[in-house]
Amino acid sequence: MISSQIIHKTIEDLHAITKVEFSVYETDGSLVASTWEDAVSVSPEAADFAHSQADSQEVQGAHYFKVSDDDTVEYILVARGLGEDVHMMGKVAACQVEALSVAYRERYDRNTFIQNLLLDNLLLVDIYNRAKKLHVEAEVRRLVFVIETKNEKDNTSMEILKMLFGGRMTDFITAVDEKSLIYVRALDEMETSESGEAIANLICDMLNTEAMSSVRVAYGTVVDDIQQVSRSYKEARMALEVGRIFYPQRRIHDYRRLGIGRLIYQLPPNLCEMFINEVFTGQKPDELDEETLMTINKFFENSLNVSETARQLFVHRNTLVYRLEKLQKTTGLDVRDFEDAMTFKIALMVTGYMKHMAQEAV
Repeated sequence: MISSQIIHKTIEDLHAITKVEFSVYETDGSLVASTWEDAVSVSPEAADFAHSQADSQEVQGAHYFKVSDDDTVEYILVARGLGEDVHMMGKVAACQVEALSVAYRERYDRNTFIQNLLLDNLLLVDIYNRAKKLHVEAEVRRLVFVIETKNEKDNTSMEILKMLFGGRMTDFITAVDEKSLIYVRALDEMETSESGEAIANLICDMLNTEAMSSVRVAYGTVVDDIQQVSRSYKEARMALEVGRIFYPQRRIHDYRRLGIGRLIYQLPPNLCEMFINEVFTGQKPDELDEETLMTINKFFENSLNVSETARQLFVHRNTLVYRLEKLQKTTGLDVRDFEDAMTFKIALMVTGYMKHMAQEAV
């Protein structure tokens, strides 16, 4: 709640300008601030007015106004003076106090605080000061999850998340853009960094079932202090983006398990293009037909096992060997050899990254 000093300074300034007397009361009639003496005498009338249906009224030359925040009456403002403009001046004063109350609430609101924290909009000293005022513990292990939804402003998914985790007063559920939700979880004593996958699976299952929404979830690393929450958020964001490019078949992305994809993601495009040109003497990965790419990917999935790959592709072993030999002739790489296979796998990922970058540039 806004401090009485701020309210007193506000109505004093308004009194100096308008020559109208003002006083502000709590809804129980307690005096907060006043520009005239003996304002306490009006307290009973202010308390009665607070519980009435009217938004404003005049009693014995004094004008009463309700000051609300989110449809809740916070204060009663009383204006008195000579002239026909007292009612209008009282209304202006009530609007001013209401605006201050809203601004004060937003400044110290927990949701606004966590949003600014995630986006690095707070100075270090402000982080701890505001956390203390909002009763948010600083030294708690936390993990940030980013949930990407297909629909913009997915209020249904937001409500389901609040239903699922809203009872945990130490957690935060918010959003900083229109296509993703953010869940900041304070880990319990028994929870570790390995608990992230179970929580992410729970989120996916609940939203897929209850909201009928196909979502992808990414999470960063565990942080020990509130000032590090933004780091975990950035890691989760990167995991979501890297997963979209290199592992589109997955619905959950752990920052610690991004592997080679995270390294490639941080390479400049010109270096990627140089790598592709140096590795392939013949046909490049983006020039291969769909059947060949499917064969290669299945071969990699089966750890370069020719027999198992042939069985899963429903082809004769010799047919698969023929395809792999043909691939060696066209690209210069024999994927039956571990080093060549590793090079080819990286090349496929680099090619996918270059395509993504080209689409982003359009």
